[in-house]
Amino acid sequence: MNAIAPQSLSPNQNDNQSERQHIAAMQNLFNAQKQAFAAAPFPTMAKRRAALHAIKAALLARQDTLIEALATDYGDRSADDSRISDIMPVINHINYTLSHLKGWMKPSRRHAGILLAPASVKVEYQPKGIIGIIVPWNFPVMLSLGPLVTAIAAGNSAMLKMSEFTPATNKVLKAMLAKVFNEQEVAVIEGEAEVAAAFSSLPFDHILFTGSTAVGKHVMRAASANLTPVTLELGGKSPVIVAPDMDMDTAVERLIYGKCLNAGQICVAPDYVLVPQGKESAFISAYQAKFAALYGKVETNKDYGAIINERQWQRLMAVLDDAKARGAEVHSASGEAPLHPIRKLPTQLLTKVNDDMLVLQEEIFGPLLPVIPYATLDEAIAYINARPRPLALYLMSFDGNTQDKVLKLTHSGGVCINETVFHVAADDAPFGGIGPSGMGHYHGEEGFRTFSHAKTVLKRGRLNTGKMVHPPYGNAIQKLLMKVFLR
Repeated sequence: MNAIAPQSLSPNQNDNQSERQHIAAMQNLFNAQKQAFAAAPFPTMAKRRAALHAIKAALLARQDTLIEALATDYGDRSADDSRISDIMPVINHINYTLSHLKGWMKPSRRHAGILLAPASVKVEYQPKGIIGIIVPWNFPVMLSLGPLVTAIAAGNSAMLKMSEFTPATNKVLKAMLAKVFNEQEVAVIEGEAEVAAAFSSLPFDHILFTGSTAVGKHVMRAASANLTPVTLELGGKSPVIVAPDMDMDTAVERLIYGKCLNAGQICVAPDYVLVPQGKESAFISAYQAKFAALYGKVETNKDYGAIINERQWQRLMAVLDDAKARGAEVHSASGEAPLHPIRKLPTQLLTKVNDDMLVLQEEIFGPLLPVIPYATLDEAIAYINARPRPLALYLMSFDGNTQDKVLKLTHSGGVCINETVFHVAADDAPFGGIGPSGMGHYHGEEGFRTFSHAKTVLKRGRLNTGKMVHPPYGNAIQKLLMKVFLR
């Protein structure tokens, strides 16, 4: 076969050739990981713990470098936001995993029951094999290393597909993980859409995807060809209900951080707020006052981050322009208009919204916040239930009856009462969506189980009671068994 000289390639041909090379290299890495895992399919607890300690040490040593890389990728990102939301959760997760790993790895005893006696039954938690982790751009450290920690704790190898929108962060993470693992244990993959599609088509033993519902469908479709199980951490429109008993200043104090962290670019950020009819202005005034206290003017404020890139900025501007064109009123939290080209956008509170607007049809994933009035709590609940089930639901109320009613009558991946987003940081609890907002869990013990195969082991000794049900059928013992158990 005649090779084409690199200088003869057009830019598009160069890009295509690069993608094909990435895909070929990725396939080779996958094959190498499969071969290495087959040679050592059950890493000891000591090896797993050593790997977790090594990840922790490497992350602590490079935290400042990662924070700088995140700021580079975003154009402007608060160092404290990165430390609090990307670095600290991983360290906490490693510490939690180390303290519980022994118990998680221990086989669980089950009852064999009279019919199977004498026999023992236990469930052993066996590593699944090679885990594919598809990482989004909004929290690339936490959403790569967090699942990786759980995958390693469960005894697996892993391949991470990083977002093409965070090249500086990817570079640091790739170099960091190369100091801890060889590529037969953990490999970091970069590339754009074609590489991502090829990645999700590999016959992994499990795939964890974090991202949009639309892309999640493509991942699940690709995985289905290999019958690869998937955990999908998606998003959706996470509502806030401000109940009639709640003071507006308190409600805003409890929800504003969840909307402003990472400039609202969070899958569990409040997407819209339901307030009692007639209290829209009170909510907006309270929000503007609290925003001023926290951030002042965002143009020069280093605590308030930027929209990650021009593509996302234009998407948000299109959603905002659509709302205004259809009659929405916009109230800037800081009084500032959208700031371009620095891509800073104080929360834009929207009133007089309707279902024809994109802002109520799509996950916002940014600092736009519709404020919607309701007449009764039942009406607010009905509004939520008429829409796809969200990843998170937030209730602002100190009334126990209201709390109980909302919990029982709504479905969502998780709930915060008088708080937003912090449930994601609860290591000892599952995190995941429901329906269009996702499937499966990967935090805490549930995460360990997700990346493990629960293998039932029945064991008999020398006495074989199973032969009592062997043919020929109809003997006295079998008739007695039928009388005892079929009643």
